[in-house]
Amino acid sequence: MFAKIRIFKPQIANDMKELKCPKCGNVFVVDEADYISIANQVRNNEFHNDLEARIREMEKTARSQREADTLRVREEFIAKMGQKEQQIALLKAELQKKDDQTKIALLEEKNRVQQELQAKDAAIAQLNGRVASERQEAKIRENSLKEQYDFQLKQKQDEVNYYKDLKTKMSTKMVGETLEIHCSTEFNRMRTAMFPNAYFEKDNDARGGSKGDFIFRDFQDGTEYISIMFEMKNEMDQTATKHRNEDFFEKLHKDRTEKGCEYAVLVSLLEPESEYYNGGIVDVSYRYPKMYVVRPQFFMPLISLLTQASKKGLEYKQALIAAQRQSIDVTNFEADLADFKDKFARNYRIASEKFRTAIEEIDKSISHLQKIKDALIGSENNLRLANDKAEGLTIKKLTRNNPTMKEKFEQVQQTKAENE
Repeated sequence: MFAKIRIFKPQIANDMKELKCPKCGNVFVVDEADYISIANQVRNNEFHNDLEARIREMEKTARSQREADTLRVREEFIAKMGQKEQQIALLKAELQKKDDQTKIALLEEKNRVQQELQAKDAAIAQLNGRVASERQEAKIRENSLKEQYDFQLKQKQDEVNYYKDLKTKMSTKMVGETLEIHCSTEFNRMRTAMFPNAYFEKDNDARGGSKGDFIFRDFQDGTEYISIMFEMKNEMDQTATKHRNEDFFEKLHKDRTEKGCEYAVLVSLLEPESEYYNGGIVDVSYRYPKMYVVRPQFFMPLISLLTQASKKGLEYKQALIAAQRQSIDVTNFEADLADFKDKFARNYRIASEKFRTAIEEIDKSISHLQKIKDALIGSENNLRLANDKAEGLTIKKLTRNNPTMKEKFEQVQQTKAENE
């Protein structure tokens, strides 16, 4: 910037101006027009210089501001870019994590599916093996059953042939006795293994006018749990009069009832062509209770079935017998107690009557006091007798003929002693 020129007002004439050079210090006088011209020049120069300086200052400030703005914008941009890069990095990491999780999930799902497929394959293989094994076993069982059936069929055919041949050689009486011998032999052959405690003998008691062929009874722990009346019937093919099985039901039922047997069984070879009786064990309870008809080959199986069924009710039967015994004991105890009550009631009734007599005599007259005294004395004696009887009544006397109550009182005394 240029140095400002000081203008001094001249001390001379009004239209003259005095100027002093700032460098050399010389003073010279100029007129008004020159002075104005010089002042304008100086003013214009200063203005232009100042303007230029201001413009330069503004340009510099603007440039500095632009540079600062540019730097700030750049820094903001760099910061935003950094944030974006961080967000991108986070997103990439999250995306990678999700990608890894997805891969892991897919891998686990793949492994699970493979394991399920392997398990299903193994199950299918096992099932196929089981099916093949069962088919093989079924085939073996089929062959075994076939062989067994053929063997049994051969046995039955041999048995039929045997009986046919036997019938042609024997009389009617011998045929019946042979069936009894056959059944007795079959039972005795199995007695030791299956019925060691059983009774199986001929029925020789004809007191009721008739008798059966065999009676079967079996016991467990001393208790009879089953009894069967058997009737064996057979006849030769050449017999003129053919009997039917039902012809013997009534007699069998009568024999069973008279001998106190629970079941009745007819072992029969009658009506050999009947599909009804050839089918196995025939239940004819619709005619007579607990009555069955069997062929000889079902003689032992029927005994086994009936004994197994009766054993299931043995526990209830034993409990019923025990209950009946206890009922008898309780009845005896109740009878003794009733007798004591009757005697005590009689003494009490006598005493009560005496007391009523005394009260009536008191109400009637003072003169009857002596009678009242006698009545009271009489009532006292009866009460004393009643009291003596009551005191003489002991648990031992009450339970003398009653083992059940005796056992109950002993249990109570033992429990009381243990508690003390």
